[in-house]
Amino acid sequence: MPRLPMDEVLIAGEWRRGRGTPIETVDPATGQVLTTVHAASAEDVDEAARAGAHAAADPAWRDLPAHLRARVLHRIADLIERDADELSALQTADTGKSRTETRALVHSAAGTFRYTAAALETAEDVLTPARGPYVTMSVHEPIGVIGAITPWNSPIASDAQKLAPALAAGNAVLLKPAEWTPLMALALGRIITEAGLPAGLLSVLPGLGSVIGDAIVRHPAVGKVTFTGGTNTGRTIAYAAADKVMPVSLELGGKSPTVVFEDANLEQALAGVMFGIFSSSGQSCIAGSRLFVARSRYEEFVGELVARTAKLRLGPGTDPATQVAPMVHHRHRDSVAGYVDLAREEGARVLCGGAVPDGEEYRDGAYYLPTVLDGLPNTARVCQEEIFGPVLVALPFDDEDDLVAQANDSVYGLACGLWTRDHRTAWRVARRIDAGTVWINTYKQFSISTPFGGTKDSGIGREKGRDGIRAYQRQKSLYWATDNAPLPWALG
Repeated sequence: MPRLPMDEVLIAGEWRRGRGTPIETVDPATGQVLTTVHAASAEDVDEAARAGAHAAADPAWRDLPAHLRARVLHRIADLIERDADELSALQTADTGKSRTETRALVHSAAGTFRYTAAALETAEDVLTPARGPYVTMSVHEPIGVIGAITPWNSPIASDAQKLAPALAAGNAVLLKPAEWTPLMALALGRIITEAGLPAGLLSVLPGLGSVIGDAIVRHPAVGKVTFTGGTNTGRTIAYAAADKVMPVSLELGGKSPTVVFEDANLEQALAGVMFGIFSSSGQSCIAGSRLFVARSRYEEFVGELVARTAKLRLGPGTDPATQVAPMVHHRHRDSVAGYVDLAREEGARVLCGGAVPDGEEYRDGAYYLPTVLDGLPNTARVCQEEIFGPVLVALPFDDEDDLVAQANDSVYGLACGLWTRDHRTAWRVARRIDAGTVWINTYKQFSISTPFGGTKDSGIGREKGRDGIRAYQRQKSLYWATDNAPLPWALG
């Protein structure tokens, strides 16, 4: 067992027991309680927000030169790498993910802080072309207090993608991790405190979204909210933000198409399609959950896909051989199973999976078999609604126009995968698909240097990239007169 965080939350630089309802965190592989965390309360949020506003206004951080703020981010990255094995083990216990995946997520978080530090040191304000007797320039300043609400499926990586640019921009941050998986955010809070971030600039506030998340979003001291999670919650946050006239960044759900054209390299496509939906046990917003295959290759491709899917190794995240780990929580596993039952009612063929696995080793865990469905139109609910589990729906397409129409027939627009040898087809279709990210002959590859976000119900705003820091700042224009003449309007 990894070392578990103490039953304390971080409120404005002080570690103490939260005043909210206790939360039991459960190991998804065994169903056993790992620990109890006393969540924050609405009063804790108020205290953290007020202290955060004070800390953000303090010149000690706000006016600290960029290269010195960057040093703190580099120290955070060093400490994450120092504790990588322990953090990986903790995330596997808290989320059920395989150690291979949690190691990658931990190192990704360290890389995010390093990249952001480099971007911060090299960020430039702009001297704009003057159109009169003055010098014009554009500068960027901190917003103040940022509310960062993160999901349960990849805690430390999601936390870093919000914390690093928000802190780099000079802000204070109220971090609310998901109720089911609070442990990584608490561990990361300890690391950031050790790295020397001034007190008050970070609070870690676990608890119910309807209590803690709502208190953060509505608090008058919070100047922006960044949220990753479900579309319905994102819409609620957007309504509250509109009432405050507050900017938001929303990275929401997806029902991403992955497309196999007639000329695709089938080995490459098979590996990519399986990785795109079954890695992370399908618990990924960008999971390639709708598979479109050219009709001439449909039977061949889907047949081989089903044969290989049936051989995937199911097991606990602590087993190096595991390919498909348990779901994050038994309630979520039951939700996924409910969608497969709905698919059956809608007339789907269950080509493989579609059940909780048999066997003593799976009895207490939140396991579900990797599942492939077909026989449904793209209008079926399981083709339109996000399942967030290891469930793939296969559909044939006849030509490019048919494909684009079906792929874009969704309220979501987060990601897409294309498998083809023809660069002209790839370019043309990638531009026609309504999605924030398109992978060509690969899938689920990420770079902190490349902006990420969605369209339609998949969200608004972008994270990552050099402009990621600017998303947590306000832009101000300055005009400097270059002559001493009074403005002519005021002359007699």
